[in-house]
Amino acid sequence: MENHVLPQALSPVALGAGGGEWVPVTTGESGAAVFRDADATRYAKCVPAADAGDLAAERDRVAWLNGRDVPGPRVLDWHSGPAGACLVTAAVPGVPADRLAPADLRAAWGRIADAVRRLHGLPAAECPFRRDLDTMVALARDVVARDAVNPEFLPDDQQGTPGTELLARLVPQLAERRAQEAADTVVCHGDLCLPNIIVDPDTGDVSGFIDLGRLGTADRHADLALLLANARETWEDEERARAADAAFAERYGTAPDPARLRFHLDLDPLTWG
Repeated sequence: MENHVLPQALSPVALGAGGGEWVPVTTGESGAAVFRDADATRYAKCVPAADAGDLAAERDRVAWLNGRDVPGPRVLDWHSGPAGACLVTAAVPGVPADRLAPADLRAAWGRIADAVRRLHGLPAAECPFRRDLDTMVALARDVVARDAVNPEFLPDDQQGTPGTELLARLVPQLAERRAQEAADTVVCHGDLCLPNIIVDPDTGDVSGFIDLGRLGTADRHADLALLLANARETWEDEERARAADAAFAERYGTAPDPARLRFHLDLDPLTWG
């Protein structure tokens, strides 16, 4: 998503999250501003009042996952008012997986597969949040109707293609993909790319998943498509990429369906805008 220029009042202190030194990390997606405290033990995400509902939904997802056997952040504080909303969470120690050198990512790759398997192994019936196909297609229709697809999120072979055409290519598959989702629904992260997986650089263990605003039940391929495609940007060549895909499938315990991977990889860029 494009970054936005945010009002100075959109900060943890201004929104009631307490004093101390808060350092801006970046202006985030969808109008969010992200801060960390001086000792990097807490993070704060601040949004305008219009986006408070989305941030509250992320808060609820963080809290829900924190009670399960899957590592992630903890909710420390929440403030909401006319000026905006602020979510404060405990920092997950480690580094985002996209910052690992290829050799280090290979060393951690099996443990990343283990962590994803644990996430997807949570009882889907107990998850109150949805990221199902109908929800995402409705979101894509809205983004496309507003001509708001971010071309930077599209693969090279789709650059310059109108969003209406990209979505139309997927529509004939919807009935088949719905049936597959119904038979293979899991708890998905929802935006499972390497920056959202925090790894201990010394041990290669997964410290936690972050940015849980899209967590919910869905076809497991919605997660696997993003993760495997994103990781391919790290591997040095196609041979290593294929070997990594095979190693992931063996450790994860399920060989992904290439057609389902392609479908979800093509749908995801149409849902951000």
